[in-house]
Amino acid sequence: MASKHMKNNNGNINRKKVNNNSRPVNKNNVKSKGKAGNKQSKKKHIVAKRIILLIIVILIILAGVFTSKVVVNGGGLKGLLVTLFGQTEETRKNMSEIEFLILGESLNLTDTIMIGRYAPNSQKASLVSIQRDTFIGDNPKKATAYDKINSVYQGKNSEKILKEVNELTGLNLKYYVAIDTEGLKELVDAIDGVEFYVPMDMKYDDTSQDLHINLKEGLQKLNGDQAEQVLRFRHNNDGTTYPSSYGTQDTGRMRTQRDFISALLKQTLKPSNILKIGEFIDIANNNIETNIPIDTLKDYIPYAVEFSTDNLKTATLPGEPKEMNGVWLYLTDEDEAQAMIAQYFFDCPTEDEVTNEMPTLQILNGTSDFSNLEEVINKYKEKGYNILKVGNTESKVKQTKITNRTKQSTEQMTEVKNIIKQNAKTETGKDTEDVDFTVTIGRDY
Repeated sequence: MASKHMKNNNGNINRKKVNNNSRPVNKNNVKSKGKAGNKQSKKKHIVAKRIILLIIVILIILAGVFTSKVVVNGGGLKGLLVTLFGQTEETRKNMSEIEFLILGESLNLTDTIMIGRYAPNSQKASLVSIQRDTFIGDNPKKATAYDKINSVYQGKNSEKILKEVNELTGLNLKYYVAIDTEGLKELVDAIDGVEFYVPMDMKYDDTSQDLHINLKEGLQKLNGDQAEQVLRFRHNNDGTTYPSSYGTQDTGRMRTQRDFISALLKQTLKPSNILKIGEFIDIANNNIETNIPIDTLKDYIPYAVEFSTDNLKTATLPGEPKEMNGVWLYLTDEDEAQAMIAQYFFDCPTEDEVTNEMPTLQILNGTSDFSNLEEVINKYKEKGYNILKVGNTESKVKQTKITNRTKQSTEQMTEVKNIIKQNAKTETGKDTEDVDFTVTIGRDY
């Protein structure tokens, strides 16, 4: 520090310390610093704008790429879902048909048993009802209530009833979907009701089940509770039921159930419901039991949304109700049932639809391997044979055999035999099956 001497008014000298680092304030410097700060701030603002602009451009490009993929994948809701799930149109070409068992559950019992099939490539589907009283025992003359197919489900045994359905139909169903009635009601309410034509006046009360049905005939929008009523109705309090032309009692109920499911699908698979997908998933998680893997479901969903119920074939597995040993049973007509399974699940022709000169076949699986039937059917279909009936044999068969039922030539018999097994047994049988040959798959296949 340096000292400067200064006189005060009294002439005394004051000593004041002065800092050598002190400088006078330069107003020009302050202005220049302010300008520099403003320039820096503007520069940062420009950079931020450019980054935001770049992000917007990238998003527009990504949106364009995504949109183009949606268009390539079929456009619309289907194209959107295909793209979101990371699929392409090639995915569908490589997808096989899916077959499944549908069970409608209420109070741990099942009043609804259906088998379904969906083919994503052809966009065709089938739904066949199985009577809950269908006999699955060995001898109907000694039948009890436990010989009915719905008794197998007690305790929610979906796997066991799946096995019984495969035995009954000859199919190789791997998947089941068990739907609680509450879930169906919630779904109907979630889509704001289902427009449906109630086929007749319905008035029925069962206090033990807390079931009260009160509906009038006609087209109307049903809420969840009313949907349950129409699905469970069999007859009125006074005993009246559906007309015979419609199908009485359980037969009528199954027809109504199939018609309602068709209407429900049509009104659920609408683009406007895509925003409710989260709600649908919650309903499914809480009310549906299934063994279909989520990855498998994910593959089929994008194509199912474009499905038209006009391509849905529905029916009841043929048979007739009969009282045996004091128990009402539904006895399946094996001949007609085999023809229905061939048409609805293997795309086989009816007898009237056969147009070529190739022999007609009945193919029966006499083994425990349900996949054998489909494999053999495909081999004959590739060669142009007309398959009219498919199913299971009543008991297991050791050796594969070919039965000639219409006196076809030895050469023709040999051709039929050689397609699946050259050393198959051959025999002449009675003309009782309305086919030229019966092919029975044995354990040696």
